[in-house]
Amino acid sequence: MANEEAARRERLTSIESLGIDAYPAGSNRTHTVAEVLTDFDNRLTDLTVLTISGRIIAMRHIGALSFLRILDGSGNMQAVLRKEDLGDQYTFLVDHLDVGDIIEVPGAAYLTKTGEKSVLAESVTIVAKALQPLPEKWNGLQDVEIRYRHRELDLISNPEVLARLTMRSKFIAAMRRFLDDSGYLEVETPILQLIPGGASARPFITHHNALDADFYLRIAPELYLKRLVVGGMEKVYEIGRCFRNEGIDYSHNPEFTMLELYCAYGKKEEFITFNEEILRRSLEGATGSTVATIEGVAVDFGTSFPRITFRDSILNACGIDIDTLKTGADVEAAARAKKLPVDFNGCLGFGEYLDALYKKTGRAAISTPTWVFDYPVELKPLARQNPEDATKSACAQLVILGAEIVNLYYYELNNPIDQRSRFEAQEALREQGSEEAQFMDEGFLSALEHGMPPTSGVGIGIDRLIAFLTGAPNLKEVIAFPTLKPRNEHGGATDES
Repeated sequence: MANEEAARRERLTSIESLGIDAYPAGSNRTHTVAEVLTDFDNRLTDLTVLTISGRIIAMRHIGALSFLRILDGSGNMQAVLRKEDLGDQYTFLVDHLDVGDIIEVPGAAYLTKTGEKSVLAESVTIVAKALQPLPEKWNGLQDVEIRYRHRELDLISNPEVLARLTMRSKFIAAMRRFLDDSGYLEVETPILQLIPGGASARPFITHHNALDADFYLRIAPELYLKRLVVGGMEKVYEIGRCFRNEGIDYSHNPEFTMLELYCAYGKKEEFITFNEEILRRSLEGATGSTVATIEGVAVDFGTSFPRITFRDSILNACGIDIDTLKTGADVEAAARAKKLPVDFNGCLGFGEYLDALYKKTGRAAISTPTWVFDYPVELKPLARQNPEDATKSACAQLVILGAEIVNLYYYELNNPIDQRSRFEAQEALREQGSEEAQFMDEGFLSALEHGMPPTSGVGIGIDRLIAFLTGAPNLKEVIAFPTLKPRNEHGGATDES
């Protein structure tokens, strides 16, 4: 490897010694590869000179002929170099080109004897010299560590990765268009927060030197968005990064992308239908279809999803009726009687015990998209009570393949007295050692005390949703640069890239 890198550097030095600029500032590209291939037959007949630009991903020389496979962001195609056309430049190119170099090739559309759609080069310009070789196996970069730490190589080597990240961008763009067209305003709320709120999670903490104060990275934008609703912005949303100082696995990354949305004067069924429409329109805008294949099953996001209660999901999965349980000890005893491998270590309060049981049984048993309703109030300190059952919260979550994708409150809690009592209960859990219980937030309570209209709200985990829709086995496949454990590669500084 070191010898090859040295040889590439020598070739660059040779190029520069001839007064050739291997890093020109601009580009002469006139067409992408996809544009050439789409209209190839017409270009064959009119012989118009076009210029493609891209990276050499394969190269072979056969006497006075060279065949280069050129990759750009739209696809790849062949460029054919003939000594009879290029003269002395042909020998120069054979001696100085490497796989990985980025070149510009002006020429006409050309069909080889084997029927390969190509560009017949009139000349070749090296616009960026690759000093390091691409991964050896062009059929796909396989080393997972290299793939995630050097995503640029992953994108070059594995087309499906580029397709996933492209789909993600199109999905978010379609989501924004739909929400904007529906009268929602996109806003930005603080990422550095004195009090992390809006979810039950362990936060990251940092220090601001000028203010000499500790801040937290936000775990959710919820409380600030609700304050905007109090101020009269009746339809608001934010798509942005959130941070939770928790474990890393196939469905969790410490930083992730969320959509949070709030609508004043929302109605339960209308709001649930609206959120199904968000998913449908976003998927359709990204892929042209409302159908996605999830683990081999075609799922139509154009239809309403089935519903089940939190209680029934657990009852159906393991036979435990949580409505007969009153304490965390009751939950643990019931799980033990059923010989369920549920880890209750660290659970504090009835809600955390129920949550641990649900994640291992009811939620894990759900495969196709399903709305889960009637979560216990202990699990949802920011949602109103269900008007029909005060022990349940007015919320629903869309679960796919055992993971929560959409967290929907069709009735947000807007009673400041009730909210304060719930914060106090959360504070009590914190005093007992809970790292995920929520903080008392006097600023938010003050806003509620000025009056928040009846409001519906939702949070959608973009990363998880895209992972399911693209068939990715874990979140790292749909996050361009996932969080990784630092490593010391050469005995020097830690590599955190």
